Amino acid sequence: MGVLNVTPDSFSDGGVCEGERAACARVDELMGEGADLIDVGGESTRPGAAPVPAGEQRRRVEPAIRHARARGAVVSIDTTSRDVAAAALDLGASIVNDVSCLADVGLAALTASRGAALIVMHSRGSMEAMRGFSDVPEDAYSDVALEVALELAAARERAVRAGMPPELVLLDPGLGFHKSARHSYAVLARLPSLVGLGAQVVVGASRKSFLARDVGGSPTSRLGGSVAAALAAARAGAAVVRVHDVHATRQALAVDAALAEAR
Repeated sequence: MGVLNVTPDSFSDGGVCEGERAACARVDELMGEGADLIDVGGESTRPGAAPVPAGEQRRRVEPAIRHARARGAVVSIDTTSRDVAAAALDLGASIVNDVSCLADVGLAALTASRGAALIVMHSRGSMEAMRGFSDVPEDAYSDVALEVALELAAARERAVRAGMPPELVLLDPGLGFHKSARHSYAVLARLPSLVGLGAQVVVGASRKSFLARDVGGSPTSRLGGSVAAALAAARAGAAVVRVHDVHATRQALAVDAALAEAR
């Protein structure tokens, strides 16, 4: 899954794809690099980010979605807004990517009514409520991997009760969201426990702050750490890895798969 943030303030690429021309060019780049899915978002999920009105989100994302669908791409809309999700689905998006852990069950009902898939990401509160990147007390969880799995299972159940077919609900452990670096590493290391719930799992580790604990640097300088995390997720059974650097990640996954076959 290639990331397309059409926002002025996302944590690693804010402003880079702002505007219709830049957004459409990024769609072409992601497809050229081999993205299977394109995740389009018009609202930043960085800590402290203020909510963006639905109308502004739509203004940002709709040109990119139209272009991606015209190119034949599978599109995911990254939003917690029913209005934005509905508009994106009208334009041909087939996945709704919800980073709120289904705070609004109506989003699941809408997604179900359109026959689309729903990604539910683990989070404990809004982006405004996050104090900073990986800035969460270490005692916020007793057993982070277990609690994340249980909270995602509960969110999936809410989605199913709202009409979502269970097989169309994907789960994302939300690395970096309301978690310290240690929490995120623990969740990634124990990803098979989440895969064991029976849902397809999506993992987004790309460029995130928890990687900085061991690799340092700015978000855009964390390519090696991002690829290593994507490989770990794929080996643990993740169905989708959400990344900024599609070309490098696809190369690493291809070589890893070839090595597994050679064994």
